[in-house]
Amino acid sequence: MCRNIKPLFNFDPPATDEEIHDAALQFVRKLSGAAKPSKRNEAAFERAVSSIAACARELLDSMETSQPPRDREEVAAKARARTAMRFA
Repeated sequence: MCRNIKPLFNFDPPATDEEIHDAALQFVRKLSGAAKPSKRNEAAFERAVSSIAACARELLDSMETSQPPRDREEVAAKARARTAMRFA
């Protein structure tokens, strides 16, 4: 899985449309092997990003959990701590 795609489910506040779009963009970049599409493929690239973002939003909205929502700042702090230990 692409390291830049972060889990978006069960956070308080919920994932924004921008976060979902960014994850979809990373996914399409990974699949296509291109960070930026050529002019010829730009429309197909954008359609794929929009389609995947819509599917991701539908998935996140339909999922349920009995766990309490995670705090974004707490999760980010733990990730920074892991990174600091890894690259120290």
